[in-house]
Amino acid sequence: MRRIVTSSIVGVLLCGLAAVQSRAGDAVRIPLAAHARTLNGNGNNLRHPTWGESGSEYVRVAPPKYADGLGAMIAGPPARYVSNRIFNDLGQNLFSENGVTQWGWAWAQFLDHDFGLRDETAAEHAPVAFDAVDRLEDFRNDFGAIEFARTPAAPGTGVASPRQQINTLSSYIDASGVYGVSGARLDWLREGSADGSPANNRARLLLTPDGYLPRADVRGNAATAPPMDLLARLAGRPAAAIVAGDVRANENIALTALHTLFAREHNRIVAALPRSLSDEAKFQLARRVVGAELQYVTYHEFLPALGVQLHRYRGYSSSRNAGISNEFAVVGYRAHSMIHGEFEAEVPAARFSAQRLAAFRAAGLTVERSGDAITLAIPLNVAFGNPGLLHDVGIDPVLESLAERQYRNDEQIDNALRSVLFQVPRPGVPDPSVCGVPTVNPRASAVFSTSGHWTSSAGATTGCRITTTCAARMVCARRGRSWTSPASEATASRRASAPIRSTIATASTSSSFGTHRAGVSRSEATKPWRTPSSEYAARRSRRG
Repeated sequence: MRRIVTSSIVGVLLCGLAAVQSRAGDAVRIPLAAHARTLNGNGNNLRHPTWGESGSEYVRVAPPKYADGLGAMIAGPPARYVSNRIFNDLGQNLFSENGVTQWGWAWAQFLDHDFGLRDETAAEHAPVAFDAVDRLEDFRNDFGAIEFARTPAAPGTGVASPRQQINTLSSYIDASGVYGVSGARLDWLREGSADGSPANNRARLLLTPDGYLPRADVRGNAATAPPMDLLARLAGRPAAAIVAGDVRANENIALTALHTLFAREHNRIVAALPRSLSDEAKFQLARRVVGAELQYVTYHEFLPALGVQLHRYRGYSSSRNAGISNEFAVVGYRAHSMIHGEFEAEVPAARFSAQRLAAFRAAGLTVERSGDAITLAIPLNVAFGNPGLLHDVGIDPVLESLAERQYRNDEQIDNALRSVLFQVPRPGVPDPSVCGVPTVNPRASAVFSTSGHWTSSAGATTGCRITTTCAARMVCARRGRSWTSPASEATASRRASAPIRSTIATASTSSSFGTHRAGVSRSEATKPWRTPSSEYAARRSRRG
């Protein structure tokens, strides 16, 4: 079915191109690039060309409410205090009432990164207080605060008029997560010399010989690669980050897998196009098809699977601003409660050597063998900021692991996401004496500066530095000791007993969200809750 849809789209586009050229006459050929949709979303609405383009303000559905009417935050109870009482999952497993698989949240995140990203420049420092003596606090943060900074005000706002925020992406489903919103990023992502000129670019996107996204150092100097968010272990190894259209592509291995999947899809379409077309024409055709596939999956599979029923389409209206609204980005489009605390990838027992399995265990994965199959349980904190793990495990097993039923979209958030990622010291980090592997960044939003110190997003030095003897060893001057961490954490098993197989793992856009109503295992029915000293250290109860 996917090939029929793709072939139909390509056929229509090719016919359209031929029609334009024939109407123009034999003496004039209008290149496809002249009709290509812009990268930044400009011109999507011909009457209002700037609506929804990257760099525009988030739309407001209702007037903003600030303490002073302009931009001051409204006071309230501590956010972590509220979180511990409302969003703590309390060991319960409430699964999707619609039988939606983990493809639901994975696609939601991939889509979110296609049309919304605030300006990540840190503004006012506003750390979230962490109360270690809170009777409902079961996690650890030695700094007593979770690093947080406000989004900067849009230019010209927050002083004489209410503070607004900037969306750095286009607000349209246009596969900007694959291609980016700037010519400079796209120039680097395409095969050819990344010299700023699209004239010498080839039609294909740059991938490794075995079909994975390129690392930042693939063209030589990683510092010249388009910027990417350096999360967790990548903060000390920026060259190991993969480069994609969106800066957040390294966040977790499921997200990285989806970016990889559609880069492969682009190249597959390019290979299917007539050789007579120019590289630019083939590139633009493939880009159109990939964008159309994202739209088709979203409106025909993703939204219906979640129970979202849209009004019947009644035609285009240029008076409707399709820009992403502040309310939608901050409140309406939140799917974090659907995320599991781990991925469970099944592979044939013969796929990995004993040495490789031992390396997986050392990295914090749980390895279980059952007959001629092996299950790799990958905790979210290990999958976070670890794009190399996708290559090590393989894209197919990772995408197929999403066939497990996801959690309900409710107020409960898995503690692997709500708490573990913000612990100090952070779990899942190797011994800091191991060279070549950066230790935990003690501030969730800190970055490593060229001065050799970790600085917070607000610019304050944390007092931690990299020693000259080993770039992997981070010493905290304020505590006079190395930061170490507990053994890698693993979350309770949440695997359905009869998961479906994801057909999209082989580049199919057939529905993978499906109504998956497989039986729930014992480990799903009751997730054991553990105190900080033992949480995740004991091995999980597995499905029967």
